[in-house]
Amino acid sequence: MGKQKSTLKRKLNAFHLWGIAVGLVISGDYFGWSYGWASGGTLGFLIATLFVAVMYVTFIFSFTEMSCAIPQAGGPFAYARRAFGPMGGFFAGTFTLIEYVCAPPSIALAIGAYFSDLVPGLSPVAIAIVAYGLFVALNLCGVSAAATFELAVTIIAICELLVFMGVVAPGFELTNFLSHGWAGSDTFSMGTIGGICASIPFAIWFFLAIEGASMSAEEAKNPQVTVKKGFITGIITLVILAAGVMMFAGGSGDWKQLSNLNDPLPKAMMMVVGQKSSWVHMLVFLGLFGLLASFHGIIMEAGRQIFALSRAGYLPKSLSWVNRRAVPHWAIISTAVFGIVCVLCNSFDPFFNGQSLTANIITLACFGSITMYIISMMSLFKLRKTEPNLERPYKAICYPTFPIIALIGAVICFVLMIYYNFNVFVAFVIIMAFCYGYYVYNRKAIKEDFVVIDDNAPEAEDEIESDVEPEGELIGETVYVQDSDRKHNI
Repeated sequence: MGKQKSTLKRKLNAFHLWGIAVGLVISGDYFGWSYGWASGGTLGFLIATLFVAVMYVTFIFSFTEMSCAIPQAGGPFAYARRAFGPMGGFFAGTFTLIEYVCAPPSIALAIGAYFSDLVPGLSPVAIAIVAYGLFVALNLCGVSAAATFELAVTIIAICELLVFMGVVAPGFELTNFLSHGWAGSDTFSMGTIGGICASIPFAIWFFLAIEGASMSAEEAKNPQVTVKKGFITGIITLVILAAGVMMFAGGSGDWKQLSNLNDPLPKAMMMVVGQKSSWVHMLVFLGLFGLLASFHGIIMEAGRQIFALSRAGYLPKSLSWVNRRAVPHWAIISTAVFGIVCVLCNSFDPFFNGQSLTANIITLACFGSITMYIISMMSLFKLRKTEPNLERPYKAICYPTFPIIALIGAVICFVLMIYYNFNVFVAFVIIMAFCYGYYVYNRKAIKEDFVVIDDNAPEAEDEIESDVEPEGELIGETVYVQDSDRKHNI
C-alpha cells in the first residue's frame, strides 16, 4: 500500500445526472410514502406533501448554486467544510452519511416484498441480502457502468409509474381519495394537525436523496452546466410523479388497505383489475426497477460520501482505499455490511415505538437529510458573505427568498419530527455522539489531511502510468490506493 496520485474521470453528462437525481429518489414513489396515510390520511398527507414539495423545490434551486460553484465528491460535506471549516464539514458529512447509509436497508426490504408478490414463498429478508450482494458487485465495476445502469433502470421505472396511472385511471374515483381523508375523519379538526405533522417524514421520502447527484459532480463533464440541468429537471420530474402516484393510488379503492404496506402500488392496481391480472404481474416485475434504481444509486453515492469523509480524515483511512478499477471498495462494502445487519433485525423493534423497522429507518434517514439541508442553506448564506467573488456559474433563484423558505421549512420539519418521533431522534443523537467522539479523537489527523481540491492542479510528473489510456477530462486527487502498481481512475 502506498500514497500516490489518483484521478477522477469526467464522463457524466446532464442526462446521466438527471438519471442519478431521479433514480436516487424514485423508489419513494413505489413504497414508503403510504405510511404517511396511516397517520395523516389522504388529505392530511397531501397537505404535508405539498409543504415538503415547496421546501424541496426552493432547496434545490438554492443548493444547485453550491453544486455548480464547488463541484466536489463530498457534496454538502464539501460546501459546509468550505464555509465553516472542519467542524462544519463534520456535521454536514455525518448528517449526509446517516441519510445515505440508512436509506438502502428499507429499500432492500421493499425489494424483498415486491419479489415475494411476484414469487410467493420467497423470503423478503433473503432477497434483500441477495440484492445487497448483487449491487455491491455492480458498483465495484466502476462509475461509468454504474451510471449507465442507473440511467436505464430510472427510465424504465418512470415508464412503469406512467403505466400504473394509466391502468388504474378507469377505476379512479375522487370520493375514494376524499373518504376519511383527514386522519381517518371526513372533516378537518385540530386533532388532524397531529396526524399531518407525524406524516412529514414519509412526505420527505418522496424526494429524499435528490441532492446526492452533487456527489457525482467531480465526475461530470462541464459540471457548472450539467449539474444545474440535472438538478432542476430532476426535481420537476419528481414533483409530477409524486402527485400522480399519490392521487391515482388513493382513488383506486379503500386507501386504508394500502397504508403501512411496503408494496402499495400492486395492491392498488389489484383493487381495479383483480389479483390475477397480467397488469399486476407486469407492475410487480417492472416496479422492481424503481426500487433497484434508488437502491443502486444510493449505494453508489453512499460509497462516495464515505470515500470523501475518509479522504479528509473524518473516517478511518482504509475507507478511502480504491481497488484496481479505482472504486472505493471498502466504503461501498461497509455500507452493505450495515444494511444487511439492519435487514436481519427486521423483526425487532429497537426504537420501542410500535412502528415497523422500515418506517423507523426511513425516519432516521429523514433526520439525517433534514439536518443536512439546514446546514447546507447556512453554508450558502455564509459563502455568499465570505466569498462574494467565488465563481458562481449558476446563482440561486430569488435569493435570499428561496433559501430562507427552504431553511425555515427544514427547521419546521426537524422540530416536528423530534416531537412525533422522539425515540428515533434519541437514536440519531447517539449516532452523532459516537461519530463526534471519533472526530475529537482524530481531530489532529483531520487538520493535517485537510484537502482542497484544485481542478487545475497539474498532474504529478512521477505518476505511474495506467495500462489503459484514460478517457475524458481528469482532475487530480490524493487518496490511498490498496495493492496498487499503477495509476487508477474513478
